[in-house]
Amino acid sequence: MSQPAALILAAGYSSRMGAFKPLLTLGDRSAITWCVSAFRDAGISDIRVVTGFGAPELEPELHRLGVVGVPNPNYDRGMFSSIQAGIASLADDIDACFLLPVDTPLVRASTVAALAARRAAAPAPVVNPSFRGQRGHPPLIDKALFAEILAGDGEGGLRALLQRHEAVAVDVVDEAILLDMDTPEDFARLDERAQHRDVPSEAECEAIFERDSVAEPVRRHSRAVASVAAALAQHLDDIDQQVVNAAALLHDIAKGRPDHAEAGATRVASLGYPAVAEAMRHHMDFNFGGRLDAAAVVFVADKLVREDRRVSLDSRFHLAFERFADKPEALAGAQRKYRSACAVLAAIEARAGLNHADLLRTCGVPA
Repeated sequence: MSQPAALILAAGYSSRMGAFKPLLTLGDRSAITWCVSAFRDAGISDIRVVTGFGAPELEPELHRLGVVGVPNPNYDRGMFSSIQAGIASLADDIDACFLLPVDTPLVRASTVAALAARRAAAPAPVVNPSFRGQRGHPPLIDKALFAEILAGDGEGGLRALLQRHEAVAVDVVDEAILLDMDTPEDFARLDERAQHRDVPSEAECEAIFERDSVAEPVRRHSRAVASVAAALAQHLDDIDQQVVNAAALLHDIAKGRPDHAEAGATRVASLGYPAVAEAMRHHMDFNFGGRLDAAAVVFVADKLVREDRRVSLDSRFHLAFERFADKPEALAGAQRKYRSACAVLAAIEARAGLNHADLLRTCGVPA
């Protein structure tokens, strides 16, 4: 089985956006660069961009990226004509291709790789990514459908054609498969997301809960910890609030496993979120050296929540002190954690100029 090709569809007018979408900058790169990178980073080498409106402006960027431009002289007939132009350009030995509109630019390379792996394991006419039950881009289409697409009149678009064939859905932790940018408002949302690509969204955190079968009590606890952490972190300008939120939400995803803090951090790092993983890694036992960071906030927030309710540090640790009264080593560990938590909380209060009761008054977690 040969490697799939990738077709990026960039021939449209961008009329609702009011600006040429392929060259809009999201975060630190253009939309077309995001699209090409998703495929290239997943190991796809045959990447083609179908051009039409704005082709002269786009060609230098394609040259810089080292990808093939495929002109669609009929781009005024809509996206289906671009799909046909792209498929017609493929070599005979290509047995499948991805289709990605340039206005869905933030799809992850891990999603592309997952689709290719699923097709390699069990070929199907269509393989779609699915996020929490909703299918998105890019579909991976088998060569068996190419002739039908090339002969089609475009009635109902590609979706209508694909609905006549068996499709396999691959669950991915990638909300970006559903996120396009038709309007300036859409662009603003994707631009913000592009600037935090190393952090999963709240919806993606929930998808990780589902994928890892995290128990509902653990989810409730984690959401409460995230609310407390957010209330503390909002007064710390030099800390990435989104890293804090994601790390607090995910800190207990491996609860019940040996060394669950390390196991959970390893899992999150494997999904492509190393900064979040690092902020999770020490939530059980944190050695506070005086520097407030995301890990410090997640650590103390976890200690301020029992189950899904706020508690004081004294209340949280009192039970541990009683339980370990006749176990000197365990008691010393609990006392060390208590001192660290008190020191972190005092540092946050000093930075914010407020006591923690005031900081947490509006966090939404009942005491």
